[in-house]
Amino acid sequence: MSTTVSVGRLFDRLQEPLQLEQLGGTVGRQREVVSADLSSPGLALAGYVARFMHERPQVFGETEMTYLASLSAEDRTRQLTLFFSFPIPCVFVTKGLDLVAPMLEVAVAAGVPVFRSSLKTQEFYRRAKPLVEDIFAPTATLHGSLADVYGVGVLFTGASGIGKSECVLDLVERGHRLVADDVVVARRRGNEVLIGSGHHLQRHFMEIRGVGLIDVPAVFGIRSVRQQKRIEVVVRLMEWTEDAVVERTGLEGELTTILGVELPIITVYLNPGKNITVIAEVIAMNHLLRYAGVNPAESFNQRLMGHMQQKASDVRRYLIQDDE
Repeated sequence: MSTTVSVGRLFDRLQEPLQLEQLGGTVGRQREVVSADLSSPGLALAGYVARFMHERPQVFGETEMTYLASLSAEDRTRQLTLFFSFPIPCVFVTKGLDLVAPMLEVAVAAGVPVFRSSLKTQEFYRRAKPLVEDIFAPTATLHGSLADVYGVGVLFTGASGIGKSECVLDLVERGHRLVADDVVVARRRGNEVLIGSGHHLQRHFMEIRGVGLIDVPAVFGIRSVRQQKRIEVVVRLMEWTEDAVVERTGLEGELTTILGVELPIITVYLNPGKNITVIAEVIAMNHLLRYAGVNPAESFNQRLMGHMQQKASDVRRYLIQDDE
């Protein structure tokens, strides 16, 4: 299902970074934006609307405003009336330019909000693109704890009370950083990047059963937390059972999918005496090795296969010599 955002929400998010002001009152803020792409009107201002992307917010720069100013009053009114007859979500005017008459009147009559920015057109696009894409990014709320371990975003999942928060707290005490506890807001960027952050109301607070809520940066210092981190590895904590199937070599890696992004998932079974914190550090370092092109399990497997092939070759050579 496609994401839609109201123009009012878009304006609230973009107002400060894009230095926006709305012209003509607050008309049209309830209109919906269905695309994260921004477009310039192009030939639509000249009357060619066959390929007009009217569902996108439209950006008027100096080129568009100069063209409109070059038209006669009658032609300008006709072209603007045609342009604003389409269900355009909103219009942005850059460089603090004054609107030519009767652009604002036609826009207000059509219920299309007009926003003006003091930024130059190129700078406007540069700033607006990542901000709008972030607003439209697919989002999911995950139950788990996210930590930055040696620069690797490790998401700990598992049943309530299994020890996710305690594990992350121990990692923080060892110098790693907390991103979010209990509630992780995951947002997809592009096709392969998943960014995790905490909920704005409980960010960097942790609930430790038997202790209560603790303020992590107040206890461990501001360097013990970070605002967001790419999720790269999922660690699933589970209670140990006799019939648990445990991966012994790491040759057959398991994957999980979050918001369409595939991530490696490692199941760690908990039993008395197991140091889950050290295991988490090893998981992070092993991920860094794989990222650098080093696969310990595959290297060991190749070494073992080479040793077996050498032994088989020695046996064949011995049998041939024995036959002679």
